[in-house]
Amino acid sequence: MDINNELLIFLVSASPVVELRGAIPIGIAKGLSLGKVFVFALAGNLLPIPLLLLFFRWVVTRLEHLRPIEKIFKWWFRRVEKKSKIVETYGFWGLVFFVSIPFPGTGAWTGSVAATLFNFRMKKAIVAISLGVLLAAIFVTLGSMGLVKLWCIFI
Repeated sequence: MDINNELLIFLVSASPVVELRGAIPIGIAKGLSLGKVFVFALAGNLLPIPLLLLFFRWVVTRLEHLRPIEKIFKWWFRRVEKKSKIVETYGFWGLVFFVSIPFPGTGAWTGSVAATLFNFRMKKAIVAISLGVLLAAIFVTLGSMGLVKLWCIFI
């Protein structure tokens, strides 16, 4: 595997919105080793979690009163709050489930916002989000393998 491809999978997985939900299908579509795609996507998606939790807490406590930033974060936090009722209801396991759903807007980034909004302790949030990311990686990998096989049938 070319180091550029490994870095691509890692960076796409670490990015907001796309995360490993986009990185794994990209790696598989490029014909990269499934094991390496899985590991680099998982690592890329896990690495930002502690930083995100610290960053969101810092932003909420220090920058929430700056008008332009306040509006952006209030909009985003309201959106996350609406989507994350399961986290509010089921706590730790709700956060795991929420992050594991392989749809846009439910990954590690949004899970970190939800953990911040619902005042999870840092360690508990990291464990729940990491478990959710691992499950999402498994779901996306299995789904991507099926889609690639299905796609190959029609070509």
